[in-house]
Amino acid sequence: MTANTIGILQGDETLFEDFEDGGEMWTGTGQRERRKPVRFSEGFTDAPVVHCSLSLWDVDNGANMRAHVEAENVGAEGFDLVFRTWGDTRIARVRLDWIAIGSVANEDDWELY
Repeated sequence: MTANTIGILQGDETLFEDFEDGGEMWTGTGQRERRKPVRFSEGFTDAPVVHCSLSLWDVDNGANMRAHVEAENVGAEGFDLVFRTWGDTRIARVRLDWIAIGSVANEDDWELY
C-alpha cells in the first residue's frame, strides 16, 4: 500500500431488534449468532483491514452481558458483520459500526495485459 492509494469506507448496520418479536437473542439461551453481509460502495484492490464495534447495545440487566463482535470473510468487495453471545444473556437489539481501510485503484496505475 502506498500513501496515495489508501481508501477508507465506514458504515453502521442494525443487526437485530429481537425484543419486538420475541427473537432468539431476546428469548433464547446458549450459543447464538447473527451475521449480516456488507457490500462496499466501492471495491478495494485487495481485502482491506476491517474494524467493527458496538454502537448500540440494548441488553437485559438480569444476566451477564456477553458479546463477541468481528468481521469475517473479508474480501475486496465486502465482508460479514458477526455478533455472537452465549449463556443466559438477553439482548434486545444491536447496531454495529465498521470502518474498512485498504488499497484502492489509482488512475495513474498501469495495467499490463
